[in-house]
Amino acid sequence: MKNKLQNYFPMIRTKGQVLEEIRNSPKMWKTFCGWEEKYQQEYLDICTGVKGVKLLYDTYFKVIMNPDTRPERLNDFLSEILGRKIRILKVLPNESARIAAESSLLIMDIVVQFEDGSIANVEVQKMGYLFPGQRSACYSSDLLLRQYKRVRAELGNSFTYKRIQKVYTIVLFEKSSADFRRFSKEIYIHHCEQKSDTGVEVNLLQEYTFICLDIFSDIIQNENRKIKNRLEEWLVFLSQDDPEMIIKLLNQNSDFQKIYEEIYTLCLNMEGMMEMFSKELEILDRNTVKLMIDEMEEELAQVKASVAKQVEEQVAEKVAEQVAQAKESIARELEEEKQKIEEEKQRAEEEKQRAEEEKQRAEEEKQRADKAEEENMRLRKKLMELQKL
Repeated sequence: MKNKLQNYFPMIRTKGQVLEEIRNSPKMWKTFCGWEEKYQQEYLDICTGVKGVKLLYDTYFKVIMNPDTRPERLNDFLSEILGRKIRILKVLPNESARIAAESSLLIMDIVVQFEDGSIANVEVQKMGYLFPGQRSACYSSDLLLRQYKRVRAELGNSFTYKRIQKVYTIVLFEKSSADFRRFSKEIYIHHCEQKSDTGVEVNLLQEYTFICLDIFSDIIQNENRKIKNRLEEWLVFLSQDDPEMIIKLLNQNSDFQKIYEEIYTLCLNMEGMMEMFSKELEILDRNTVKLMIDEMEEELAQVKASVAKQVEEQVAEKVAEQVAQAKESIARELEEEKQKIEEEKQRAEEEKQRAEEEKQRAEEEKQRADKAEEENMRLRKKLMELQKL
Protein backbone atom coordinates (compact mmCIF):
# COMPACT_ATOMS: atom_id res chain seq x y z
CA MET A 1 0.00 0.00 0.00
CA LYS A 2 1.38 3.39 -1.01
CA ASN A 3 2.07 6.00 1.64
CA LYS A 4 0.89 9.59 1.22
CA LEU A 5 4.00 10.93 -0.52
CA GLN A 6 4.19 7.97 -2.90
CA ASN A 7 0.80 9.05 -4.22
CA TYR A 8 2.35 12.40 -5.19
CA PHE A 9 5.74 11.08 -6.30
CA PRO A 10 5.52 7.68 -8.02
CA MET A 11 9.32 7.39 -8.23
CA ILE A 12 9.52 6.83 -4.45
CA ARG A 13 10.41 3.19 -3.85
CA THR A 14 9.27 0.75 -1.21
CA LYS A 15 11.36 -0.27 1.78
CA GLY A 16 11.95 -3.69 0.23
CA GLN A 17 13.27 -2.19 -3.01
CA VAL A 18 15.61 0.17 -1.15
CA LEU A 19 16.99 -2.58 1.09
CA GLU A 20 17.46 -4.91 -1.87
CA GLU A 21 19.63 -2.36 -3.70
CA ILE A 22 21.67 -1.66 -0.57
CA ARG A 23 22.26 -5.37 0.09
CA ASN A 24 23.39 -5.91 -3.52
CA SER A 25 26.26 -3.46 -3.00
CA PRO A 26 28.91 -4.57 -0.45
CA LYS A 27 30.06 -0.96 -0.08
CA MET A 28 26.58 0.41 0.60
CA TRP A 29 25.66 -2.50 2.86
CA LYS A 30 28.80 -1.96 4.93
CA THR A 31 27.98 1.74 5.26
CA PHE A 32 24.37 0.97 6.15
CA CYS A 33 25.32 -1.60 8.79
CA GLY A 34 27.77 0.88 10.31
CA TRP A 35 24.92 3.22 11.23
CA GLU A 36 22.96 3.00 14.46
CA GLU A 37 19.58 1.34 14.06
CA LYS A 38 17.70 4.60 14.52
CA TYR A 39 19.67 6.19 11.67
CA GLN A 40 19.10 3.16 9.45
CA GLN A 41 15.38 3.59 10.01
CA GLU A 42 15.57 7.34 9.40
CA TYR A 43 17.38 6.78 6.11
CA LEU A 44 14.79 4.23 4.99
CA ASP A 45 11.97 6.59 6.00
CA ILE A 46 13.47 9.36 3.85
CA CYS A 47 14.04 7.17 0.80
CA THR A 48 10.57 5.59 1.01
CA GLY A 49 8.62 8.81 1.63
CA VAL A 50 7.58 7.98 5.19
CA LYS A 51 9.11 11.35 6.06
CA GLY A 52 10.64 14.22 4.13
CA VAL A 53 14.28 15.25 3.79
CA LYS A 54 15.75 17.81 6.20
CA LEU A 55 16.64 20.22 3.43
CA LEU A 56 18.31 22.79 5.66
CA TYR A 57 21.15 20.37 6.31
CA ASP A 58 24.25 21.46 4.44
CA THR A 59 24.64 18.73 1.81
CA TYR A 60 20.96 18.64 0.85
CA PHE A 61 20.58 22.43 0.87
CA LYS A 62 23.57 23.00 -1.38
CA VAL A 63 22.27 20.48 -3.90
CA ILE A 64 18.65 21.64 -4.05
CA MET A 65 19.33 25.37 -3.50
CA ASN A 66 22.68 25.52 -5.32
CA PRO A 67 23.22 29.16 -6.40
CA ASP A 68 25.29 28.02 -9.39
CA THR A 69 22.80 25.53 -10.84
CA ARG A 70 19.49 26.75 -9.33
CA PRO A 71 20.10 30.46 -8.58
CA GLU A 72 16.42 31.39 -8.87
CA ARG A 73 15.55 29.34 -5.78
CA LEU A 74 17.98 30.93 -3.35
CA ASN A 75 17.33 34.31 -4.99
CA ASP A 76 13.63 33.93 -4.28
CA PHE A 77 14.12 32.65 -0.73
CA LEU A 78 16.53 35.44 0.25
CA SER A 79 14.38 38.07 -1.48
CA GLU A 80 11.45 37.01 0.70
CA ILE A 81 13.58 37.19 3.85
CA LEU A 82 15.12 40.59 3.05
CA GLY A 83 11.93 42.10 1.67
CA ARG A 84 13.55 43.24 -1.56
CA LYS A 85 14.41 41.68 -4.89
CA ILE A 86 17.97 40.38 -4.94
CA ARG A 87 20.07 38.41 -7.40
CA ILE A 88 23.07 36.34 -6.37
CA LEU A 89 26.22 37.08 -8.33
CA LYS A 90 28.44 34.39 -6.83
CA VAL A 91 29.16 32.21 -3.82
CA LEU A 92 32.08 33.43 -1.73
CA PRO A 93 34.54 31.18 0.08
CA ASN A 94 33.64 30.95 3.74
CA GLU A 95 36.72 32.32 5.48
CA SER A 96 34.94 33.28 8.67
CA ALA A 97 37.07 33.75 11.74
CA ARG A 98 34.63 31.82 13.91
CA ILE A 99 36.37 29.20 16.02
CA ALA A 100 35.96 25.50 15.31
CA ALA A 101 34.13 24.83 18.55
CA GLU A 102 31.43 27.26 17.49
CA SER A 103 31.14 26.08 13.90
CA SER A 104 30.49 22.55 15.17
CA LEU A 105 26.89 23.52 15.92
CA LEU A 106 26.29 24.76 12.38
CA ILE A 107 24.41 22.44 10.06
CA MET A 108 24.52 24.78 7.05
CA ASP A 109 26.60 27.83 6.22
CA ILE A 110 26.89 29.72 2.93
CA VAL A 111 28.17 33.20 1.99
CA VAL A 112 26.90 34.85 -1.21
CA GLN A 113 27.48 38.16 -2.96
CA PHE A 114 24.59 39.98 -4.63
CA GLU A 115 24.75 41.93 -7.88
CA ASP A 116 24.88 45.25 -6.03
CA GLY A 117 28.00 44.09 -4.14
CA SER A 118 26.28 43.43 -0.83
CA ILE A 119 27.01 40.18 1.00
CA ALA A 120 24.80 37.73 2.85
CA ASN A 121 25.85 35.03 5.26
CA VAL A 122 23.12 32.40 5.58
CA GLU A 123 23.58 29.82 8.30
CA VAL A 124 21.47 27.22 10.06
CA GLN A 125 22.26 26.40 13.66
CA LYS A 126 21.21 23.10 15.18
CA MET A 127 20.90 24.87 18.51
CA GLY A 128 20.99 28.59 19.10
CA TYR A 129 24.23 29.79 20.64
CA LEU A 130 24.29 31.89 23.77
CA PHE A 131 24.58 35.63 23.10
CA PRO A 132 23.26 35.42 19.50
CA GLY A 133 23.38 39.20 19.04
CA GLN A 134 27.00 39.59 20.06
CA ARG A 135 28.12 36.59 18.00
CA SER A 136 26.24 37.69 14.90
CA ALA A 137 27.69 41.19 15.22
CA CYS A 138 31.20 39.72 15.29
CA TYR A 139 30.56 37.52 12.23
CA SER A 140 28.96 40.43 10.39
CA SER A 141 31.95 42.65 11.17
CA ASP A 142 34.25 39.92 9.87
CA LEU A 143 32.33 39.83 6.56
CA LEU A 144 32.33 43.62 6.35
CA LEU A 145 36.09 43.72 6.82
CA ARG A 146 36.55 41.02 4.18
CA GLN A 147 34.46 43.07 1.74
CA TYR A 148 36.47 46.21 2.52
CA LYS A 149 39.79 44.45 1.89
CA ARG A 150 38.55 42.86 -1.34
CA VAL A 151 37.03 46.06 -2.76
CA ARG A 152 40.05 48.13 -1.75
CA ALA A 153 42.38 45.64 -3.45
CA GLU A 154 40.23 45.65 -6.60
CA LEU A 155 39.88 49.45 -6.89
CA GLY A 156 43.27 50.55 -5.63
CA ASN A 157 43.61 54.35 -5.60
CA SER A 158 40.07 54.83 -6.92
CA PHE A 159 38.60 53.23 -3.79
CA THR A 160 35.94 55.15 -1.85
CA TYR A 161 33.87 53.98 1.10
CA LYS A 162 30.77 54.52 -1.02
CA ARG A 163 31.65 51.25 -2.76
CA ILE A 164 31.19 49.28 0.48
CA GLN A 165 27.76 47.63 0.43
CA LYS A 166 25.48 46.13 3.05
CA VAL A 167 26.25 42.91 4.89
CA TYR A 168 23.29 40.71 5.81
CA THR A 169 23.54 38.04 8.49
CA ILE A 170 20.68 35.55 8.24
CA VAL A 171 20.50 32.91 10.97
CA LEU A 172 17.95 30.10 11.08
CA PHE A 173 17.70 28.19 14.35
CA GLU A 174 16.42 24.61 14.43
CA LYS A 175 16.13 25.13 18.17
CA SER A 176 16.20 28.79 19.10
CA SER A 177 17.92 30.15 22.17
CA ALA A 178 16.02 31.08 25.32
CA ASP A 179 16.16 34.80 24.49
CA PHE A 180 13.79 34.33 21.55
CA ARG A 181 11.53 31.76 23.22
CA ARG A 182 11.06 33.96 26.27
CA PHE A 183 10.26 36.95 24.08
CA SER A 184 7.38 35.38 22.16
CA LYS A 185 5.91 32.04 21.14
CA GLU A 186 4.02 33.74 18.31
CA ILE A 187 6.84 35.62 16.54
CA TYR A 188 9.34 33.50 14.63
CA ILE A 189 11.24 36.08 12.54
CA HIS A 190 13.18 39.09 13.82
CA HIS A 191 14.83 41.78 11.67
CA CYS A 192 17.48 43.97 13.30
CA GLU A 193 19.43 46.99 12.05
CA GLN A 194 21.14 50.06 13.48
CA LYS A 195 19.23 53.34 13.36
CA SER A 196 19.72 56.87 14.64
CA ASP A 197 17.58 58.06 17.55
CA THR A 198 17.03 61.37 15.72
CA GLY A 199 15.86 59.97 12.40
CA VAL A 200 18.91 61.12 10.45
CA GLU A 201 19.73 58.69 7.63
CA VAL A 202 23.11 57.02 8.20
CA ASN A 203 23.89 53.87 6.25
CA LEU A 204 25.55 51.64 8.86
CA LEU A 205 25.61 48.67 6.46
CA GLN A 206 24.92 45.76 8.84
CA GLU A 207 21.52 44.06 9.05
CA TYR A 208 20.47 40.87 10.80
CA THR A 209 17.59 38.43 10.45
CA PHE A 210 16.92 35.67 12.97
CA ILE A 211 14.40 32.94 12.10
CA CYS A 212 13.27 30.56 14.86
CA LEU A 213 12.21 27.39 13.04
CA ASP A 214 11.04 25.65 16.22
CA ILE A 215 8.61 28.49 16.94
CA PHE A 216 7.58 28.56 13.27
CA SER A 217 6.97 24.81 13.36
CA ASP A 218 4.76 25.09 16.45
CA ILE A 219 2.74 27.80 14.71
CA ILE A 220 2.46 26.30 11.23
CA GLN A 221 1.53 22.80 12.42
CA ASN A 222 -1.62 24.13 14.02
CA GLU A 223 -4.44 22.38 12.19
CA ASN A 224 -6.28 25.59 11.31
CA ARG A 225 -3.17 27.62 10.51
CA LYS A 226 -2.70 28.46 6.83
CA ILE A 227 0.60 29.05 5.07
CA LYS A 228 0.29 32.80 4.71
CA ASN A 229 2.89 33.90 2.18
CA ARG A 230 5.80 32.96 -0.04
CA LEU A 231 8.34 33.14 2.79
CA GLU A 232 6.31 30.71 4.88
CA GLU A 233 6.10 28.40 1.87
CA TRP A 234 9.89 28.36 1.66
CA LEU A 235 10.22 27.78 5.40
CA VAL A 236 7.79 24.86 5.24
CA PHE A 237 9.68 23.44 2.27
CA LEU A 238 13.08 23.75 3.92
CA SER A 239 12.28 22.85 7.53
CA GLN A 240 9.31 20.46 7.56
CA ASP A 241 9.73 16.71 7.01
CA ASP A 242 6.19 15.77 8.04
CA PRO A 243 4.34 14.36 4.96
CA GLU A 244 1.14 16.14 6.03
CA MET A 245 2.92 19.51 5.90
CA ILE A 246 4.57 18.67 2.58
CA ILE A 247 1.19 17.80 1.07
CA LYS A 248 -0.32 20.96 2.58
CA LEU A 249 2.38 22.98 0.81
CA LEU A 250 1.90 21.15 -2.50
CA ASN A 251 -1.84 21.74 -2.39
CA GLN A 252 -1.24 25.45 -1.88
CA ASN A 253 1.61 25.96 -4.36
CA SER A 254 2.40 23.42 -7.04
CA ASP A 255 5.70 25.22 -7.83
CA PHE A 256 7.33 23.06 -5.17
CA GLN A 257 6.20 19.84 -6.87
CA LYS A 258 9.14 19.98 -9.28
CA ILE A 259 11.66 20.60 -6.50
CA TYR A 260 10.35 17.65 -4.49
CA GLU A 261 10.56 15.51 -7.63
CA GLU A 262 14.25 16.42 -7.84
CA ILE A 263 14.69 15.38 -4.22
CA TYR A 264 13.09 11.98 -4.69
CA THR A 265 14.89 11.48 -7.98
CA LEU A 266 18.05 12.17 -6.00
CA CYS A 267 16.99 9.40 -3.62
CA LEU A 268 17.13 6.96 -6.54
CA ASN A 269 20.91 7.46 -6.61
CA MET A 270 21.36 5.28 -3.56
CA GLU A 271 25.13 5.54 -3.32
CA GLY A 272 25.15 9.34 -3.62
CA MET A 273 22.26 9.62 -1.18
CA MET A 274 24.06 7.46 1.37
CA GLU A 275 27.19 9.61 1.06
CA MET A 276 25.17 12.75 1.78
CA PHE A 277 23.37 11.08 4.68
CA SER A 278 26.71 9.93 6.12
CA LYS A 279 28.04 13.49 5.97
CA GLU A 280 24.98 14.71 7.85
CA LEU A 281 25.54 12.03 10.50
CA GLU A 282 29.11 13.29 10.92
CA ILE A 283 27.75 16.80 11.47
CA LEU A 284 25.19 15.38 13.89
CA ASP A 285 27.92 13.52 15.79
CA ARG A 286 29.95 16.71 16.15
CA ASN A 287 26.85 18.54 17.29
CA THR A 288 26.11 15.81 19.83
CA VAL A 289 29.65 15.89 21.22
CA LYS A 290 29.54 19.67 21.44
CA LEU A 291 26.14 19.53 23.10
CA MET A 292 27.39 16.97 25.63
CA ILE A 293 30.41 19.16 26.39
CA ASP A 294 28.16 22.20 26.79
CA GLU A 295 25.84 20.26 29.09
CA MET A 296 28.80 18.98 31.15
CA GLU A 297 30.22 22.50 31.38
CA GLU A 298 26.82 23.79 32.43
CA GLU A 299 26.51 21.02 35.03
CA LEU A 300 30.02 21.79 36.28
CA ALA A 301 29.14 25.47 36.50
CA GLN A 302 26.03 24.57 38.49
CA VAL A 303 28.08 22.36 40.85
CA LYS A 304 30.62 25.15 41.30
CA ALA A 305 27.82 27.60 41.96
CA SER A 306 26.26 25.19 44.46
CA VAL A 307 29.60 24.65 46.26
CA ALA A 308 30.27 28.38 46.24
CA LYS A 309 26.82 28.95 47.70
CA GLN A 310 27.43 26.36 50.42
CA VAL A 311 30.81 27.90 51.25
CA GLU A 312 29.21 31.32 51.25
CA GLU A 313 26.47 30.09 53.58
CA GLN A 314 29.03 28.47 55.88
CA VAL A 315 31.15 31.61 55.92
CA ALA A 316 28.04 33.70 56.51
CA GLU A 317 27.01 31.40 59.36
CA LYS A 318 30.49 31.61 60.90
CA VAL A 319 30.56 35.37 60.52
CA ALA A 320 27.08 35.60 62.02
CA GLU A 321 28.23 33.48 64.96
CA GLN A 322 31.30 35.66 65.45
CA VAL A 323 29.19 38.79 65.17
CA ALA A 324 26.74 37.40 67.73
CA GLN A 325 29.60 36.58 70.10
CA ALA A 326 31.08 40.03 69.60
CA LYS A 327 27.70 41.62 70.22
CA GLU A 328 27.28 39.56 73.38
CA SER A 329 30.75 40.53 74.59
CA ILE A 330 30.14 44.20 73.83
CA ALA A 331 26.76 43.99 75.55
CA ARG A 332 28.40 42.56 78.68
CA GLU A 333 31.05 45.26 78.65
CA LEU A 334 28.41 47.92 78.16
CA GLU A 335 26.36 46.48 81.00
CA GLU A 336 29.38 46.45 83.29
CA GLU A 337 30.23 50.00 82.26
CA LYS A 338 26.64 51.02 82.81
CA GLN A 339 26.70 49.43 86.26
CA LYS A 340 29.91 51.29 87.11
CA ILE A 341 28.37 54.53 85.92
CA GLU A 342 25.28 53.86 88.03
CA GLU A 343 27.45 53.18 91.05
CA GLU A 344 29.44 56.36 90.42
CA LYS A 345 26.22 58.23 89.98
CA GLN A 346 24.88 56.81 93.23
CA ARG A 347 28.07 57.77 95.07
CA ALA A 348 27.84 61.24 93.58
CA GLU A 349 24.24 61.49 94.74
CA GLU A 350 25.26 60.40 98.22
CA GLU A 351 28.09 62.95 98.24
CA LYS A 352 25.67 65.59 97.05
CA GLN A 353 23.20 64.64 99.75
CA ARG A 354 25.91 64.80 102.42
CA ALA A 355 26.98 68.17 101.08
CA GLU A 356 23.38 69.36 101.21
CA GLU A 357 23.09 68.13 104.79
CA GLU A 358 26.34 69.86 105.74
CA LYS A 359 25.12 73.02 104.09
CA GLN A 360 21.83 72.77 105.93
CA ARG A 361 23.62 72.25 109.26
CA ALA A 362 25.85 75.22 108.51
CA GLU A 363 22.77 77.31 107.76
CA GLU A 364 21.19 76.21 111.00
CA GLU A 365 24.39 76.99 112.96
CA LYS A 366 24.52 80.40 111.35
CA GLN A 367 20.89 81.03 112.19
CA ARG A 368 21.54 80.04 115.82
CA ALA A 369 24.63 82.24 115.91
CA ASP A 370 22.66 85.15 114.45
CA LYS A 371 19.93 84.66 117.02
CA ALA A 372 22.49 84.45 119.82
CA GLU A 373 24.11 87.65 118.59
CA GLU A 374 20.76 89.38 118.45
CA GLU A 375 19.94 88.17 121.96
CA ASN A 376 23.33 89.31 123.19
CA MET A 377 22.84 92.78 121.72
CA ARG A 378 19.36 93.00 123.23
CA LEU A 379 20.68 92.11 126.65
CA ARG A 380 23.49 94.65 126.34
CA LYS A 381 21.06 97.31 125.35
CA LYS A 382 18.85 96.48 128.32
CA LEU A 383 21.84 96.51 130.65
CA MET A 384 22.82 99.93 129.44
CA GLU A 385 19.32 101.18 130.06
CA LEU A 386 19.39 99.79 133.60
CA GLN A 387 22.72 101.41 134.28
CA LYS A 388 21.30 104.80 133.33
CA LEU A 389 18.70 104.45 136.03
